[in-house]
Amino acid sequence: MKAVYNFNAGPSALPKEVLERAQQELTNFSNTGMSVMELSHRSKEYESVHQEAIDHLKELLNIPDNYQILLLQGGASLQFAMIPLQLLIKGKIGNYILTGSWSEKALKEAKLIGETFIGGSAKENQYRSIPDLQSLQYNETDAYVHITSNNTIFGTQWHKFPTITHAPLIADMSSDILSRSLNVNQFGIIYAGAQKNLGPSGVTVAIVREDLLEADVSHVPTMLQYKTHASSNSLYNTPPSFSIYMLNQVLRWVKEQGGVETIENRNEAKAKLIYDAIDESNGFYRGHAEEEARSNMNITFNLPSEEDNKAFLAEAKELGFVGLNGHRSVGGCRASAYNAVPVEACEKLRDFMKAFQRKS
Repeated sequence: MKAVYNFNAGPSALPKEVLERAQQELTNFSNTGMSVMELSHRSKEYESVHQEAIDHLKELLNIPDNYQILLLQGGASLQFAMIPLQLLIKGKIGNYILTGSWSEKALKEAKLIGETFIGGSAKENQYRSIPDLQSLQYNETDAYVHITSNNTIFGTQWHKFPTITHAPLIADMSSDILSRSLNVNQFGIIYAGAQKNLGPSGVTVAIVREDLLEADVSHVPTMLQYKTHASSNSLYNTPPSFSIYMLNQVLRWVKEQGGVETIENRNEAKAKLIYDAIDESNGFYRGHAEEEARSNMNITFNLPSEEDNKAFLAEAKELGFVGLNGHRSVGGCRASAYNAVPVEACEKLRDFMKAFQRKS
């Protein structure tokens, strides 16, 4: 089988070691004679996996004791609604900083629930940048301030987060959680769908500061209350057990690699390989994001013409590069270099980009 270099934006690459370990345990997990998918979620064998995943997250992200780690379902898209349902009460404002399509979708859901405000936006320049921290606007009655830490479609990323004290800062980190060091204390809630850096789709991680669990949610359906899941260690109903098993395997892998700091350094080196190919191309490759806002996770670019884009993507596919098409809403090209994408894949892509330019 020919080599495949997986740059899919999500679901995305998983570490080969994790896949091989899961393959070995697939039909006989922990000498039970069953797959982890067949175990009762109340069994001690599954509960050990569940708790280990939570403990690994706490250790790797240095999560303080006054935060609850919840393993939920519904993806980040459900969180778009769960957050305002908990916090956006009458007289309060949901403050949203717009940096791409996903922050727009989060705002759209909040508008269905309560009053909202756009405290900053990069929409006017086609989401090529992140709003300047000094330009952000706040209200005394903000229920929270919401950001999307990394923007998969446009290839931008917050490299410094706003420091606010009047309301909790909430971040959708679906596409860059665990990719870099993080001060969790800056945030009231962090949430992330797993299918970029944490594992396969099916489980969503929410890291919730405990004081936010005290909100009056008597009007909120039981399954949409954070306190429901916090009080039952995310075992109120049957969890996505295989996705959590895979999450735990990925977290074990990150520890084996040397932790988040090692992963962060590797991610910076991987992204630099591809950005250098863009910057040294004399304009043949044109990055979408402004340099100071570039994402280390999603590298977006175009060639001189749409015909060149199509030729580049067609030849790349023949050579085993997968997932380089830009998002359908914007087109162009996108290389998603998440944690599990090896350095070799980025080196191969850089070499192909240089070779394609030379013959064009």
